[in-house]
Amino acid sequence: MSSFLVTYATGEGQTAKIADRIAATIGEHGHEASVLDVRDRPESFTLEGYDAVIVGASIHVGKHQDEVRDFVTDNREALSEMPTAFFQISLSSANEEKREEAAGYVESFLTETGWHPDRIGQFGGALRFSEYGFLKRLMMKRIAKDLLAEDRNPTGDIEFTDWDAVDAFAADVASFVEGRLGVVPDPPEDSPE
Repeated sequence: MSSFLVTYATGEGQTAKIADRIAATIGEHGHEASVLDVRDRPESFTLEGYDAVIVGASIHVGKHQDEVRDFVTDNREALSEMPTAFFQISLSSANEEKREEAAGYVESFLTETGWHPDRIGQFGGALRFSEYGFLKRLMMKRIAKDLLAEDRNPTGDIEFTDWDAVDAFAADVASFVEGRLGVVPDPPEDSPE
C-alpha cells in the first residue's frame, strides 16, 4: 500500500470535489490517500511520509491559484524524487474547441514552476450560478456561452466534469505508482482475499 497526498486549491469548490473523488478512487485501489487544501496546510508541513503526490488547480481568468504555484515551486525538489501527477480544472477543458487553450494553461504552469509531473489530467469544471451575484452570473454566462444550450437561461449550477475520466485518471496514477514503486496494493476491504 502506498500513501498518496492529493493537494489542491479551489475557487468555487469543484476542484475540491474532484480531489475527493480522486482520493476515493485511489482508496478503492488499495492505497491510502489524504486530501488537503493547499491553503490549509500547517507551516511545518512536509511531503515526508507520502509516497506519491497529486496536485490540482483550477483556472480563473487564465491563471492557476498562486498558492498551488508556490507549493509546487517550494517543493519542486521533493516532488522530483517521487511519483507525481497534476490535474487542472477549467471550462476550456469541457469545450472540444478550447482544449488546446486548456493544454496551454498546463504548459505555462509547468514552465513557470519547473515541475515535470508523471501524469496530467484535464477536466471540465462547473458553473455555480446559484452562488454568483448578478454581474458575475452575467459574465460567466458570456464566458461559457459555447457550453450552454442557446435556449437555456441557467440560474442553477451546471457541472461539466466527466467523472469517468476522473476515475480513469486516478486509476492510471495508482497503477503508475504501483509500477514505479513496486508496490502491491492491499485488497479493498469488501473483496474476498
